[in-house]
Amino acid sequence: MSEEIGKARLIIADDHALLRSGIRSMLASDPDLEVVGEAADGLEALELCRTLHPDLVLMDVRMPRMDGLAATRAIKEEFPRISVVMVTMQDDPDYLFEAVVAGAAGYVLKGATPDQLTDAVRRVLGGESMLDQGLTISLIKTMADRREIEPDPTPTREPSELLAEPLTDRETEILHLLAQGQTNPQIARQLVVSPGTVKNHVRHIIAKLGVSDRTQAAVRAMQLGLI
Repeated sequence: MSEEIGKARLIIADDHALLRSGIRSMLASDPDLEVVGEAADGLEALELCRTLHPDLVLMDVRMPRMDGLAATRAIKEEFPRISVVMVTMQDDPDYLFEAVVAGAAGYVLKGATPDQLTDAVRRVLGGESMLDQGLTISLIKTMADRREIEPDPTPTREPSELLAEPLTDRETEILHLLAQGQTNPQIARQLVVSPGTVKNHVRHIIAKLGVSDRTQAAVRAMQLGLI
């Protein structure tokens, strides 16, 4: 959440004005969320990120000029700390994999209820995962398989050398559990610590990896060879 104004700042990107209006209305009941801008295509969403600096973008997939996946890649390259949640009609694991690799924290279906939509947004902003454990493990396995087929051509370095501030042993332990799709309470039970302690560690992990959310922490860790 944005500390300065006490609310999380959101942008809605969809080429249908009626759908943007519907999403805005669904979010209006949550006092901790504020829609600060709307975009009719991916290029406009990128421009709004440059001027408004939102905490999260709700991104449609199919839009003119620049589609949702391309816009997500561009936003995450320029603003890695902005979270992106895809809004889609498809519940397709292959599509979800491409969205997560592009930088998305996850997705919500266009038929979601107001409670489901706000819950998804709040979970991402709160450092929780949108993805269930099985899906997270499947995504990480797919990424690992692809790395074996298409090895990174860049010279290999120790993972610790790629971070400005290395992870502690405890953070590395939590990162492995996080990448398995475990929730904060599950990790807390396994490590015999409080959920609040785990949440603080997850915040530090996300900051050290230079990402926006829990999902992208797992992706970045996979890319760096940390897991």
